[in-house]
Amino acid sequence: MPDTAPSPAIHPPAPATGQADSAPPAVLTLEERLALVNMEMTARLNEAALAHAVNTAHIPIEPVDLADVVTVPLTPTLQPPPASYPTPVAALLQRAHHRLLTGGWCSGALVDEDGAHCMIGAIRAEAGGDSGLEADAASVLLDAIRRTFGEHVDSVPSFNDAHGSSRVPIRMLDQAAGLADARGL
Repeated sequence: MPDTAPSPAIHPPAPATGQADSAPPAVLTLEERLALVNMEMTARLNEAALAHAVNTAHIPIEPVDLADVVTVPLTPTLQPPPASYPTPVAALLQRAHHRLLTGGWCSGALVDEDGAHCMIGAIRAEAGGDSGLEADAASVLLDAIRRTFGEHVDSVPSFNDAHGSSRVPIRMLDQAAGLADARGL
């Protein structure tokens, strides 16, 4: 019959000093934890940089001549507008697009203090006082905007003012010029 004596319980050793084991561990502040994480991440990044240097040391590298890379003039020059669309509304939208590209875009006003225009301000400036042509261009522009962004867009000014940069408004003027040309307007 096997020995069925209970095995002795294993207990952790008692503290050598007379300290009470009821003291909670020290709690680090947020700044101390962030400093520790920063030190750990710096060590990891240094190790990764060293590993990258070792792993790529055998790859031959030819020096790069910047004259081969930089091929544009350092001072910007105004580009002439592209060939105009043959139809009046498309040509107006194209001129308004070019005006925003070269003169700047703004929101909240037809023209700001620096001379930048909003979408409608650029159309109005390029229409030369022809309110019928201006209205047709604004209508095509609103159609182009609604095709891309949905029927919930109320007006061109509200769409223009909803953007924080010129990228989308300028792109929509260009698309509207293409749409007007396709419609023969």
